[in-house]
Amino acid sequence: MGRVNDLDRDPTAPTALTSFSALLTAEGRSLLDLDEVREADPARELAVATRLRREHPAELVTAVLAQARLRRRAVAKFGAEDAGRMFFTPNGVEQATRTSVAVHRAESFKALGVRSVADLCCGIGGDAIALARAGIAVLAVDRDPLTCAVARANADALGLADLIEVREADVTEVDTSTYDAVFVDPARRGGRGRIFDPEAYSPPLSWAVEAARKAPHAALKIAPGIPHEAVPTDAAAEWISDGGDVKEAVLWFGTDTPSSHRATLLPSGASLWSSLDAMLPDPQVRTVGRYLYEPDGAVIRAHLVAEVAARVEGGLIDETIAYVTSDSLHATPYAVAYEITDQLPFGVKKLKAVLREREVGILTVKKRGSAVEPEELRRKVKPQGKNAATVFLTRVAGAPAMLIGQPVAEFSPSGV
Repeated sequence: MGRVNDLDRDPTAPTALTSFSALLTAEGRSLLDLDEVREADPARELAVATRLRREHPAELVTAVLAQARLRRRAVAKFGAEDAGRMFFTPNGVEQATRTSVAVHRAESFKALGVRSVADLCCGIGGDAIALARAGIAVLAVDRDPLTCAVARANADALGLADLIEVREADVTEVDTSTYDAVFVDPARRGGRGRIFDPEAYSPPLSWAVEAARKAPHAALKIAPGIPHEAVPTDAAAEWISDGGDVKEAVLWFGTDTPSSHRATLLPSGASLWSSLDAMLPDPQVRTVGRYLYEPDGAVIRAHLVAEVAARVEGGLIDETIAYVTSDSLHATPYAVAYEITDQLPFGVKKLKAVLREREVGILTVKKRGSAVEPEELRRKVKPQGKNAATVFLTRVAGAPAMLIGQPVAEFSPSGV
């Protein structure tokens, strides 16, 4: 994942680059390999720093401990083995594509017959690494010198330098005509936080789309909340979730499914898609049945809730709420199923009484279409007891309501 045209470029970048370069020296690497550095408890970090500074430059020790903290943060995205060998920047850890998603994208490119990719806005190299491990040659481009140095170090650290060429350049000036595919991950953050206007991305989405159309194959990473009207009609739009959390959206060009929407669920790889001209109309609103289905966030973002409703023979509980209800139980990887035991109009006292009667002490609160905060409700009802339950704060046919139930484990995505 990349950050070309870095909107937040640090004016002290030369110092940061010098500090990073010190980490690549024999002395820097030896310090990074120390157990007390790799596993430093934040409470003991000062003591570790004090001891190391007796024998090593203070600036190097500071850089080493900062890098060790970043590596520990990166484990969630890259896994312990890779994170323990890679190098990071604070923005790089936060904005990099997690390995599971990058691997999925690399395999998608490979399935298209792609053998070389121009990775524009490569950042610290998360996507480039996955592409190279899939056997694809990568030109990784970023404008920021420090980011390029980190990406290059990561390619070396993971033994992928022969497949990854890192180039410091403005992506808008790079000739990609000799590559089988283009991947663009524009910067979507600025000095004031997230950027929601696709034309305010760096580079703008319109430029990325034109660059994609010139390549045999292309993928553009975009925010999952992008308005559907901003999606080009000749693109295949894919929304990806990992462990139930929506991570990103991608516009694909040069595939055999243009003008389509797809929801991909990781780690299972389950994929639900429809061409735009074949998408089902919104399901009918119906009374709450025995089962409630909570579609995966990628399914909702892709506007494929109707396809899930058809699979479970269900309808919506409210025309504006993406909860599907049915009288029958169907196995589906695209939604979590709950057996509903109670339907109540919204009211804290009534809910508290029911939970007390059922001896519910473990309470999961979900909300959709409600202004009530789950933690606030949990404090008010004070659940106590040996049993567990899930309460949905939502609307049923336009009215505030509470649905109480239990997840049907064998019919959840993890059980399929």
